This record gives sequence, C-alpha cells and structure tokens, in this order.
Amino acid sequence: MKLGFLLGYSGKEISVPIDLIRQAESVGFDSVWTAEAYGNDAVTTASWILAQTEKIKVGTAIMQMPARTPAMCAMTSMSLHQLSGGRFIAGLGASGPQVVEGWHGVPYGKPVTRTKEYIQIMREIMKREGPVEFDGKVYQMPNHGEGTTGLGKPLKSILSACPDVPIYTASITPAGLRCAGEFADGVFPVWMNPEKYDVLGEHIEQGFEKAGHGKGLKDFDIAPFVTVALNDDLDAAFDALRPWLALYIGGMGAKGKNFYHDYAGRLGYGEVATRIQDLYLAGDKEEATALVPNELLDEVALVGPKERIKERLVPWKEAGKRGEVGSMLLSVGNVEVMELFAKELL
Repeated sequence: MKLGFLLGYSGKEISVPIDLIRQAESVGFDSVWTAEAYGNDAVTTASWILAQTEKIKVGTAIMQMPARTPAMCAMTSMSLHQLSGGRFIAGLGASGPQVVEGWHGVPYGKPVTRTKEYIQIMREIMKREGPVEFDGKVYQMPNHGEGTTGLGKPLKSILSACPDVPIYTASITPAGLRCAGEFADGVFPVWMNPEKYDVLGEHIEQGFEKAGHGKGLKDFDIAPFVTVALNDDLDAAFDALRPWLALYIGGMGAKGKNFYHDYAGRLGYGEVATRIQDLYLAGDKEEATALVPNELLDEVALVGPKERIKERLVPWKEAGKRGEVGSMLLSVGNVEVMELFAKELL
C-alpha cells in the first residue's frame, strides 16, 4: 500500500511545511496533496513543492473543474509533468454549488457529465494524436455557441505528448464512483471504512465494466482520505474529530442535497446522520456535533493512542492486500505520526 498525506487549505497566509514534506519523502511516502477552496489555489502550491523535492509525487485534491477549462487543466498537467520528471498527479473535483456559483460565478450544472467530458478532453489533448474536437453537453471544441466569432479551429498541443499523467477524481456518490471507474486512474473517497468496500466498490466496478479492456483494481487507485487523531486520551481524540464529521454530514449542502449525509447513510448511519443534519441546519451545531457516533469515527478515521492505532490499521492492511485500498492519504500533523505509518505500512 502507498502512503500520501494531505496539506489541506491555507489560512490568510500560505504556509507550506516543506521540512515535513521532505521528511515524508525520505521515509518513503509516495505522495503529498494540495487543496483549494476560495483562498489559495492547489496548482501554485503543488508547483512550489515539486520544485523543492526530488522523488515524492505531488497531486491536487482537488483542482476545481468549473474554475478551469479542460484545456487549461491539460496544459497545467503536461507542464508540471514535464518539469517534475513525471511526478504530478491531476486530481479533479466538481466542488459544490456554493463555491462554483457563489465564487466562480458559473453554473454548477451536471457534475458527473462535466467530469466525464473533462477527462475525455484532457486525455485527447495529452495524447497529442491530432487537433482536438469535442461536441459534448457541457464542452464544445471548437465552441460555436452564442457570442463566438466562428473563427475557432481545432488545435493540437505544442508540448510533447504526456499520456501517462494520472487523473484522479473526488467522489462518493454512486454515479460519481461509476464515472471514476470508467474514466479515471483513481478516486478519492472523503472517508472510507476498509471493511465496507462494497459501499464504494459496487459502483466503481460497474464503471470498470463500462470501460472494458479488462480494467480492474490492478489498474486503479482507491485513495481515501484518512484522518488521524493520535492522543493517549481516547475520549479527547474522539471529541477532536467530532466537529469535522458534523460539519460534513450536517452543514455541507442543503437538506436533500448533501452527498456526505447520504454517504453516511450508505455506511449504515442514516438515522443519526439525519438528526445531525437537522440540528446543524437549525443552528444547533453543538448538539449536532455531540451526536456524531464514536463508532462512525472509528470506522473512517484512526483514533487514540499509538498502540490502538496500530491495531486499527489491521483492516486497512487487509484491504490493501486485496487491492481495495491502493493509497492511504493521511492527515499527518507531525513527524511522529508520519514515522508511525511509515514503519507499519512501508
């Protein structure tokens, strides 16, 4: 199993823990992942890290697709692939309607359709087999729609072909997981229970079938985000993570339009997820947070003292042997946590 770690978003001032990243590189971590919301962008940070490292891969988790055309994303990916000696991973995501429409000022539209078309266009550009033409529901190349001049022409990238740039997508919905299985090289589930692979795998494997050519787990990286709360005080460790899940289940989206709430239901926590959401949306965040079950946290995160975390790693190791988890993308806060996982898994 490969190990990566997540940097998350920066605050008002961008800070990149380059010493920690170099330490990860030295102990055998495979990758580090940047992020963006409506502050720092993921690509600038990824470029900064690639320029200051030698072996570790750098991916974006995620680049917001509505913020960039597919051609721009392909240009970025090819550029960083060449400059880094093949160490860049293009991680894509649809983001959410609040950010897409509120910040980028474009329609959210159909995220799965957008993802399918986006990846197909990127692949065509990066293969560089000829000028790119595409007639989709979201993207048209050349574009002949309202406001265009009619002068657009199919173009081929000036850069040499880079067909090997990996493309991952962020998804937990059934349709999104099928899309990832069919079109992408990997997927980021925001959380995962390694003992409930079928919650994700059923849909990913349907995507493999549509892709054909014998595509399967051997060709695909399931790379869940895994939050780590290392603390000798188990209750304090659980309490530290409760606001995180409460925010996602309760506050990330509207009633009836929250993918994380629905995903918690598929993991077996539908009733409590609905209670958390109702309280959160009503403004009672404290009570909503208190309802987050330890059992759910224990399924999707690694919590408690060092020895307990080692025990809880067993299902992850078994899932790795089966190919159901290819990479664990960890929230690594310090060298102690990093070295613990390197010793146990590498």
